[in-house]
Amino acid sequence: MTTPPSSTAGPLAGIRILDLTSVLMGPFATVLLGDMGADVIKVEAPAGDSTRHLGPMRNLGMGALFLHCNRNKRSIVLDLKHPEGRAALLRLAATADVLVYNVRPQAMQRLQLGYADVAAVKPDIVYAGLHGFGQQGPYAARPAYDDLIQGATGIPALSVLAGGEVPRYAPGALADRIVGIAAVNAILAALFHRQRTGEGQAVEIPMFETMAQLTLGDHLCGQTFEPPLGPTGYPRILNPDRRPYRTLDGYICTMFYTDRQWQSFFALIGQPELFRDDPRFATIGRRTENIRLLYAMVAQAMATRTTAQWLEVLAEADIPHMPMHTVDTLLDDPHLQAVDFLTPQEHPSEGAIRAMRVPARWSKTQPAQRHFAPQLGQHSEELLREAGYGPAELAALRASGALDPNP
Repeated sequence: MTTPPSSTAGPLAGIRILDLTSVLMGPFATVLLGDMGADVIKVEAPAGDSTRHLGPMRNLGMGALFLHCNRNKRSIVLDLKHPEGRAALLRLAATADVLVYNVRPQAMQRLQLGYADVAAVKPDIVYAGLHGFGQQGPYAARPAYDDLIQGATGIPALSVLAGGEVPRYAPGALADRIVGIAAVNAILAALFHRQRTGEGQAVEIPMFETMAQLTLGDHLCGQTFEPPLGPTGYPRILNPDRRPYRTLDGYICTMFYTDRQWQSFFALIGQPELFRDDPRFATIGRRTENIRLLYAMVAQAMATRTTAQWLEVLAEADIPHMPMHTVDTLLDDPHLQAVDFLTPQEHPSEGAIRAMRVPARWSKTQPAQRHFAPQLGQHSEELLREAGYGPAELAALRASGALDPNP
């Protein structure tokens, strides 16, 4: 079994992230930074991150979702409502390059941990807030969760336009994870600016606007123009027949897009003249206009052979295709096995687990896992000693109730 820690530095080695996030969006962003080599300090309230208690677990507070979103982090427990806890946080901030939070900004102001407060001890800090909504609009103070943001940006409504019977959220934490990735991009850009100029800054990453960009990027369409040249909605994506195709014994995913791919498809079904002679299918523009008819033709053809037969002939014709996995069969995908994407590990408290490696590859600074997901407050004293706390200060902080009471 693979057993961290690793000595591999990673491209963000030497960058310290003070992570005040919880649940999923923020921790997903910071685990990506940690995976790339940053030293991530996870600051938790005495009750701990709520995701510690989600999903299957062998030990209390170490749920499956938490394990995947919090590796390569060190945990400290501080009650930031205590003056002593706030002071300890600021001492840690003075050693950090980035502070990331995902509570509402109003809460950070009440804790006296707003941008001005943190910049006073670390002027070049990158102070990154992951918010539900941009702070200049009327929704600024509203709470936000993945489902709410999906709904507010039209994703369930699009599922109906694409043939669903009722509106449905995407079956995954789509907004949390996409906005988490957007936050990483924003943080890295701010660090690049700081490297060039020496300037820190506050960065705001709003869920609503980020996901609105995602939806409208696909579906603004004719409403892009003034006056409009047509309705919203990308016809190919909204086509009810755009889905995995049923075969004689299962399903298959395939995609015909270029002239050559459609020409090959018509040859496979024994009707090459349709591509050659029918003006409805001659160009990508005309095919888009007739995409519902085309997808219906594909669906009808796919139902005439087994999945294995289609996989073979599509490969021979060099037409893009993939099997339709379930989550369970994805675990056994031969490509993921060949690239060692899922790796067995022995967690020091949780025993044998299955982890996902960093997907990207670097030729010179390949990152690797250095820390397992931590137990609550596992590194509290270690981190405070690094910030300059001596034994007497640590004892006083613990006695105040601002630090995890369990040494």
